[in-house]
Amino acid sequence: MTQPAPSQAPAAVAAVGADMFAAAVEAQAVPVERVDWKPPMEGTVDDLATVAADPLRRDANALAVKRMLDVQAMLVGVAPASELLGLEKGQFLHAGPPIEWARASGPLRGALMGAAAFEGLVEDPEDAVALFESGTDVTLEPCHHRGAVGPMAGVVSPSMWMFVLEDPATGRRTYCSLNEGLGKVLRYGAYSAEVLTRLRWMRDSLGPLLAEAVTAAGPIDATAILGQMLQMGDEAHNRNRAGTLMLMRDLAPHLVRSSRPAEEVAEAFAFVGGNDHFFLNVAMPACKLALDAARDIEGSTMVVAMARNGTDFGIQVSGTGDQWFTGPAQLADGLFLGDYGPDDANPDIGDSAITETAGIGGFAMAAAPAIVRFVGGTVPDALATSRRMREITIGENDRWPIPVLDFAGAATGIDVSSVCRTGILPQINTGMAGKQAGVGQVGAGLVTPPASIFPAALAALAERTRERAGA
Repeated sequence: MTQPAPSQAPAAVAAVGADMFAAAVEAQAVPVERVDWKPPMEGTVDDLATVAADPLRRDANALAVKRMLDVQAMLVGVAPASELLGLEKGQFLHAGPPIEWARASGPLRGALMGAAAFEGLVEDPEDAVALFESGTDVTLEPCHHRGAVGPMAGVVSPSMWMFVLEDPATGRRTYCSLNEGLGKVLRYGAYSAEVLTRLRWMRDSLGPLLAEAVTAAGPIDATAILGQMLQMGDEAHNRNRAGTLMLMRDLAPHLVRSSRPAEEVAEAFAFVGGNDHFFLNVAMPACKLALDAARDIEGSTMVVAMARNGTDFGIQVSGTGDQWFTGPAQLADGLFLGDYGPDDANPDIGDSAITETAGIGGFAMAAAPAIVRFVGGTVPDALATSRRMREITIGENDRWPIPVLDFAGAATGIDVSSVCRTGILPQINTGMAGKQAGVGQVGAGLVTPPASIFPAALAALAERTRERAGA
């Protein structure tokens, strides 16, 4: 009688879900490969199937990433918003998707109140409340709608000076206001006398001085500086120390040779040298310039903007034009200044998540392990985050290599369908503004977008796919 052949133990077992099964198999000396998998976001299965089958998607996403990576962002000028953006008295820009005064958060209201006083619309910032409530002589518009970005509250008024970034191949431009520093500053919703005094100095002295120096220096390659920053411990959102120093290196000779009085030059050096975040306001429009090149590609599922106004968090997607997909802004989890705590913080705010949208900031925390001392978490968390973000992106940016990840390029091109399929949300590191107007900065931390906005964007993409298929 022939005996049956003994069964062979599997070379390895893949285990998904509860760890109990994997542990039981391992106890029998069988190698186990644990797979970190979970179902797609609720209600997205049909839309995922539709978008995955879209014949345009693969090439559209490849084109979106290529257009983004082809951009070379050059700092070419500094000038007033009235000149660059056509802003007139009573017109204000703000961070995030569209919002009206009635729904505006405390820090956004505070910044608008301070800007109204700065522009001479009111004498006392407190008097601006009635001005904005009436809405008769003022207008509010997102920075993104004018080719600009603004950190935190992101308020821009006609007299504020702005950086100008340009792509020499296309001539397209983007803009951002000058960085005021940390603490009690307008972008965090503060509007005290010291805030307004600083803004007037930036208008009357710093802006014209920088304009003269940038013109004399010639175009400064912001894209290249960003690449160097990632190799010097910055991630270009909440850590910009190396970037600020490199910008100062390029501008210093021209600042010294400027026509402005020596005391003004010295004051500018002291201000920029004492503000490690100064380069952030160059990094942001550089990222927007690159991402704007990827807009309006039919079939592309790539996110081209993430922005928050302190009330809503919104994204825009290449394949859906200028449409905003919004949900409630989330509270960041992080570290607080002084005696402040979670009850003092406003939900997430600012256009600065454009850095994460481009693949740096929270996506590149592995390049800046020291950032965890500012926003919380641990160094292993920072490394894990940068690796995890690769699961929801289309490609990588070889011009922005991350040394600790064996010089792999920064994860590039957030894919709406990948977010919905994996449930992994983009990681953002951010400052925290006080929820009461006038308070200023209360801390810094980590935050993700509301999960609901990605299925909403996916549904819109799926609907466009179905319409094309039925045409």
